[in-house]
Amino acid sequence: MTVKRCILKFNFSLFFILIRTRIIVGEVRDAAAMDMCNSMLTGHDGSLSTGHGNSAKEMMLRLETMILMGYDMPVLAIRQQIAAAIDIVVHLGRLRDNSRRVLEISEVEGVKEGEICLNSLFRFEEKAGSKNMPESRKVYGSLIKTGEIKNKQKLLQSGMWRRYAGGNENRL
Repeated sequence: MTVKRCILKFNFSLFFILIRTRIIVGEVRDAAAMDMCNSMLTGHDGSLSTGHGNSAKEMMLRLETMILMGYDMPVLAIRQQIAAAIDIVVHLGRLRDNSRRVLEISEVEGVKEGEICLNSLFRFEEKAGSKNMPESRKVYGSLIKTGEIKNKQKLLQSGMWRRYAGGNENRL
């Protein structure tokens, strides 16, 4: 076990003591991704971490690879752990004007036919004509709703469904 991994394991222990319901960790870069997933699966809903990927789907592949760096497990078992631990993926990216924007929000549906399935909820759409504005070079656009959330159980349990559904609890 490397020194960094020991430190991260110690930090997870410390987080359990200080913040029992949430775990917030900066970037996960190695096999510690499995420690983060395990923590999320043991009653720490609402926890969050960051990682680098070019899309939500690619981030799932990176997590899988990071876990494989330190664990000798079947790939299917790793994918199932990731899908069970992570509910929502928010992908941020840098646009050509160097601004950072939320480019995609996806729900992790689970594992189907051996692959992690994502349900796209929102996607950044560039406003038509912003490419033709060389004087400002600013990228204009907004998040466009692309799908409906499918796994509503945690939202219902937390009381968040009312906010998401615009006050209409019957909108299931």
